[in-house]
Amino acid sequence: MTLTVEGLRVADLVRDVSFSIGAGERVGLIGESGSGKSLTALSIMGLLPDELSATGSVRLTDRELLGASERELSRLRGNGLSMVFQEPMTALNPAMRVGRQVTEPFRVHGRRGRPAEELLAAVGLPGTARAYPHQLSGGQRQRVVLAMALANEPSLLICDEPTTALDVTVQAQILSLIKGSLSAEAALLFITHDLAVVASVCERVLVMLDGEIVERGSTKDVLTTPQHEYTKALLAASDLEASR
Repeated sequence: MTLTVEGLRVADLVRDVSFSIGAGERVGLIGESGSGKSLTALSIMGLLPDELSATGSVRLTDRELLGASERELSRLRGNGLSMVFQEPMTALNPAMRVGRQVTEPFRVHGRRGRPAEELLAAVGLPGTARAYPHQLSGGQRQRVVLAMALANEPSLLICDEPTTALDVTVQAQILSLIKGSLSAEAALLFITHDLAVVASVCERVLVMLDGEIVERGSTKDVLTTPQHEYTKALLAASDLEASR
């Protein structure tokens, strides 16, 4: 599986964005709020709001996603593609027990999968299948969403600021789960403004500013010898700079 994005444009908010992610790669997309990171992810997933549309090309191996029908995209979401959002309640039904929600991808895609208790135990939530989302903490809800995203073993997992609202301890637990739960063949696009998170999760990084990618390279090179002034400013403002 290879994700190839070429000349992606969303109004004037994302401009001529191009990159690729191969099987097993862990790639970070970093930048401040409003830089276009989330719009890039939503374009890949086919989840842009109605008032926006994307042009260019987004291919999953040889399948073009831009312009694909909603039916085709629905078949891919949760199967070939999965996404974990910053706020888990946007992805959870408050009126449905979490066990049923975790196994929903199997029903949608007509597959027989693992039991809900097993999926939840794998993300550190044994015995919670009959709970409702409001009965769980923010970190626990994020684990439920992660279990949902991983249920069908997607080829590409997109994480959009999944740990931003969590405390440091829970953040570390979620990051460990993400790294440990993905198969060796699955690709990861991890969106964040936190350089320390990128350093711990990703082997390659893309830096986004005002809708454009302004720097790219191995995580080590970009975070130790940044070339663009914006990347230097991000590094100077981060905890990584203080620890160097």
